Amino acid sequence: MLQAVADLNLSDSYGKVGVPKQLVVKKDASSIPDAVANFGLKLPIVAKPLVNDGSKKSHELSLAYDRYSLQKLDPPLVLQEFVNHGGVLFKVYIVGEAIKVVRRFSLPDVTKRELSKTAGVYRFPRVSCAAASADDADLDPCIAELPPRPLLEKLAKELRRRLGLRLFNLDMIREHGTRDRFYVIDINYFPGYGKMPEYEHIFTDFLLSLVKGKLKKRSG
Repeated sequence: MLQAVADLNLSDSYGKVGVPKQLVVKKDASSIPDAVANFGLKLPIVAKPLVNDGSKKSHELSLAYDRYSLQKLDPPLVLQEFVNHGGVLFKVYIVGEAIKVVRRFSLPDVTKRELSKTAGVYRFPRVSCAAASADDADLDPCIAELPPRPLLEKLAKELRRRLGLRLFNLDMIREHGTRDRFYVIDINYFPGYGKMPEYEHIFTDFLLSLVKGKLKKRSG
């Protein structure tokens, strides 16, 4: 699904949206270090399970600091270059034409000094869950500023068309030190909307719009 974002290559006066460099590994953990080197992925690397069944494992992220610790990972996985983003991500909920954005705490930035002195794999369960809300936190305005609305509307419109979805959400980050360089790091189809503020009204309006659209087609 992230390939749709990469293919879109969205860039306008409001910002640029891409995806981090990533690699899918389906088996054989011992081959991961060489695969990462050959593909040119830079450390640190985020490992995400390919499992998508709502289990605890499906929500667990791992951060690998050195090449040899990659062998400790448990495929199948998506390996993704880690992008420093100020420890905050934006959950962008799309419900039909409606867009709602919330802030969530995320993985902290990794400095070059930390990377050179740290080894191993660190696991992070349930990153960016509702309990990690950053909407009321005292954040640096450069980190807390939401992505521009026109950019989100253009992105959502294109992804609705390319993915054929009306109900989905994006995990989006802003590269630390920039104002307009964004990455989509995950897409979820039909996510848990109970975590989205005012979801009852937004979802009701969406369902009513579907009914009105069907009635209009019948009467036409």
